[in-house]
Amino acid sequence: MLGEIIVLIILGAIFGALARLFMRGRQDIGIVWTIILGILGAIVGYWIAAALGVASTKGIDWIRDIISILASMVFIAIYMSIRGRGRARV
Repeated sequence: MLGEIIVLIILGAIFGALARLFMRGRQDIGIVWTIILGILGAIVGYWIAAALGVASTKGIDWIRDIISILASMVFIAIYMSIRGRGRARV
């Protein structure tokens, strides 16, 4: 149980960081939100990959990881759009 949580946090950090790297513009969010949104992307990405039947292959699961990064990008975009609404722009 503890090992799974640690792996999920590490994957969240990796997928969140890669998602921010591939996104256009500047994402003004901290490391904690990057990890949280990366974890959500990993969970959704693994679920989508399982639904498509590509969750478990021989070697590195590139398709599953790409889906997880894309899901993390979606979560970051949603977070940025929600967070940006309440702030006054100058």
